[in-house]
Amino acid sequence: MFYDILKAKDIVNLDGGKFERKVLLENNDSCLSVIALKKEEVIDTHTSSSDAAVFVLDGEIEIHFEAEKFKIDKGEILMFKRDKEHKVLALKDSKFLLIKI
Repeated sequence: MFYDILKAKDIVNLDGGKFERKVLLENNDSCLSVIALKKEEVIDTHTSSSDAAVFVLDGEIEIHFEAEKFKIDKGEILMFKRDKEHKVLALKDSKFLLIKI
């Protein structure tokens, strides 16, 4: 085990011009990651093998499920069950925590 204080929104940056992901913790199908997306960038349709929560640190994203979409603003959390097909769209330059359990 390790101890460290991190500023989550400073872990990844938007300088690279495309999606950036930094895995902080990982154990089997569980993980904690910080993700950065530029405005209008998309993470294509995929499924998660674990239940998940997305916490927006900065910006605004949309998560699209089959017939539903959810807009998540800075400071908001969306939780969803595993095996749900979805994609992510950045409405603004955005950073978010992805928690898979």
